[in-house]
Amino acid sequence: MTGGRATVAPFRRVCVALTAAVIGLTAVGCGSDSGDDAAGGGGGGGESTEPRPGPAVEVTVTSWAQGKDGPSQEATLTCDPASGTHPSPDEACRLLTSDPEALEPVPADAACTMIFGGPEEATVVGVINGQEVDAAFSRSNGCELDRWDRMAALLQLGD
Repeated sequence: MTGGRATVAPFRRVCVALTAAVIGLTAVGCGSDSGDDAAGGGGGGGESTEPRPGPAVEVTVTSWAQGKDGPSQEATLTCDPASGTHPSPDEACRLLTSDPEALEPVPADAACTMIFGGPEEATVVGVINGQEVDAAFSRSNGCELDRWDRMAALLQLGD
């Protein structure tokens, strides 16, 4: 049995060394070249091959203040730069970039309080960062109220 341990110890050292090397190389790979560009070492001034900061956003927001049986309002929104027919494009773009998880549906097994917040409903449909989005919002329970409140400036289109 001791003979088996003698061969395991060098193997462990090799594994630990390889793991440390991979972690070190990963950390080096995560560095940014932007420091060189900021110092003037970035070169030619042509178009950058790196993605632009911020997400590419092009969505349509539809809102029903009285539920889907009532009249709807619709607005378009693009970000970077913030524009469209949305009444608050800057705030709406900030919300989309700072809290994209709010676009995810409430998990089916989530325990939500049964608090009805009103008949309002809304959808956000389009593209964010190259990903298609089709999010539905309501105020039908505590979990949905939380999502609505987090995206209120995006979802509320008028009176």
